[in-house]
Amino acid sequence: MTSTDVTTSMFERIGGSATIDALVDRFYDRMDTLPEAKIIHAMHADDLGLIRDVLKRYLTEWTGGPRLYSVEKGHPRLRQRHIGFAIGDAERDAWMLCMRGALEETVTDTAARQELDKAISGLADWMRNRQ
Repeated sequence: MTSTDVTTSMFERIGGSATIDALVDRFYDRMDTLPEAKIIHAMHADDLGLIRDVLKRYLTEWTGGPRLYSVEKGHPRLRQRHIGFAIGDAERDAWMLCMRGALEETVTDTAARQELDKAISGLADWMRNRQ
């Protein structure tokens, strides 16, 4: 690991807010159009504008960017916030299909993309609340 690896946040490595914005937009575009994502699309409101903004703020902070999520929402408490949704393997897999495609389209740094994929996969696994 070099000294820049220690001091450069993932947010900076991937290109900051422009990349986060593109990542989230591509994620929801994929969720909105892929037949495999119908299972998770059904969990969302028809208007995805608000949730796009929330995910952008969350991912900005989660990747080491400005604190845009917690100042408004507090601690993420992701499992608690999603407990009303049945999330099993199929839902996790559909979510990850959309996210992996979005990552491929928007994060050009291969190492950063792989690190994000690993971290997001772990998070998606942890969100499962049904068999």
